[in-house]
Amino acid sequence: MRERQNVESKRKYGWVDKWAAMTGERARIDAKVNYTYIIYEQNGELVKEFPDGKIIPFHNDGKT
Repeated sequence: MRERQNVESKRKYGWVDKWAAMTGERARIDAKVNYTYIIYEQNGELVKEFPDGKIIPFHNDGKT
């Protein structure tokens, strides 16, 4: 029993990982439909991902 627990997620509630992944996929779908971008963290930096797959660094300087 203990060996099985080590293989599974380390979270107390394993469904959180699945929920987070589904939320991210939904954000990508919404961005594609509305031709906008999503912002997320990659390698410790915030990035913008566009529906065409282009990923650029996000700089929050108040400009769009």
